[in-house]
Parts: sequence; structure tokens; C-alpha cells
Amino acid sequence: MMSPKKSLCRNSSPPFKWREDEGGIKMEKKYWEDFTAGEEVTTQSITITDAHLVNWAGLTMDFYPLHMDEEYAKKTIFKGRIAHGPLTFAMAIGLMGMTGIYGDSILAWLGVENMKIPAPVRIGDTIRVHAKVTEKHETKNPLRGIIRFYWEIKNQRDETVMSLDYILMLHRKS
Repeated sequence: MMSPKKSLCRNSSPPFKWREDEGGIKMEKKYWEDFTAGEEVTTQSITITDAHLVNWAGLTMDFYPLHMDEEYAKKTIFKGRIAHGPLTFAMAIGLMGMTGIYGDSILAWLGVENMKIPAPVRIGDTIRVHAKVTEKHETKNPLRGIIRFYWEIKNQRDETVMSLDYILMLHRKS
């Protein structure tokens, strides 16, 4: 196990740590026990583009003019187009997955709590996620455990644009 505050990021290429066994090549084997409260990871970053907003709108049917119409958006408190909040969240999920932190440990996504969006994400902003294991607890089933991460999504100016608690059910060692 890693000591608290030690980074879990695996930004090698490919991003996942792989293992090979008789069944072929698979993601790294990880369990609930492999995580310790206080462990942290910071993802690589990605720059949000117009294409991200357009593709997200097409995928979700969310063509609200604040995201799609520059002239409309200029007249709002934001003075220009901003990214959809759910797009920012979805990209954060992808960035976290690319670190390889979870390996193959996830049984289920249990949800998000305490989501806050204190600042907009604009086209041209570069975001990254800083995550910390804040809580672990056992379940009645000895093969499952619950883990809570606190995520902060930050832009290139180190401003928090979103924060949340991300809760997962993980495999435990038998």
C-alpha cells in the first residue's frame, strides 16, 4: 500500500497498467484494500474546444444557446459561450479513468454527492482533476467495499470549476 498523499497517477503510455495471464491481457488487478484514505492523484489535462461543446450537444440534445450561440451568450452574465456542466463532469470521469487508478476494482458507481460548480468552463480552458480518497468503509458483503473520492476540477489558472464527492463500490480480496 502507498503512504498517504503519495500520487497514484500512472501517466505512462498506454495510461492503464496491464497484466497478462492465461486469459489474455487485462487491466491491473486492484482491490478496495489497495486504497488508503489520504491518497491523491492529479490527472493529465485537456483543453476544451468548440468541437467538445458541439459533439456534446449532439449527443445529449442539449442545444441551449448559452452553449451553442455566441451572440446569445455574449448578452449573459458569462459574456460568451460556456461548456455544459455535465460535459465538464463527463470529461473529468474520462481523465480519472485514464490515470489507471482504479485498475479493474470497480463493481459499481454509486453516485455523486455535493457537486458544486463555482466557475464556468470556457472554450479554450484547460482542465484537470485532483482527487483524494476521503473515506473507505466495509459493507455487509465481505467481497465489497465502498470508497469516496473528493474531486476538484481545476482550470489552467488553478481555479476550481467543479467539485464533488465520487462514490464507488469496489471488489475486496476474498
